[in-house]
Amino acid sequence: MHLVIIKYNAGNVQSVMYALDRLNVPYSLSDDESEIRNADKVIFPGVGEAASTMAYLKNKGLDQIIPTLQQPVLGICLGMQLMCRYSEERDTNCLGIFDHEVKKFPDSDLKVPHIGWNELKNTDSPLLSDLGEKPHVYFVHSYYVEKGPFTISSCDYGLGFSAAMHKDNFYATQFHPEKSGKIGAQILKNFIEKI
Repeated sequence: MHLVIIKYNAGNVQSVMYALDRLNVPYSLSDDESEIRNADKVIFPGVGEAASTMAYLKNKGLDQIIPTLQQPVLGICLGMQLMCRYSEERDTNCLGIFDHEVKKFPDSDLKVPHIGWNELKNTDSPLLSDLGEKPHVYFVHSYYVEKGPFTISSCDYGLGFSAAMHKDNFYATQFHPEKSGKIGAQILKNFIEKI
């Protein structure tokens, strides 16, 4: 199996690579169109800011490539948000795979960004199978996607939001599986073996 991690100006690619190393999964890091299109599976990770990241994707032509991929794709954190239609973060038009807006958490007594462990609700998807009772995963985000028809798991942080999404061959998690211990490792394993 040939897995490609999309290479772009997003932080955190290293931790995804380490997580795959721990699972003994071979991968390559690439921004080359033919290599991405010929991969069996693709991971689109991300930590960073939406507008500058979208500008980089457009500069590399990745904004045209990613939405047309046919194989299983997993977006992580900012990767999931960029898969949506629009982000309030610096008024950014995104990739439009999921017809959702990404919104900033409202002002409340809760700290923003939402950092730390939170429980996944609904884990019926193959991506989220075999996680045990009340699985907790690790989040770092100031923006969220509302629950909707593509939501396959949700969390609560002052309000309910999409923790994971799925449409066709596109899967995405707002949390960081690569930083979520055994639960996260299982999710990555599920993506590699079951999707």
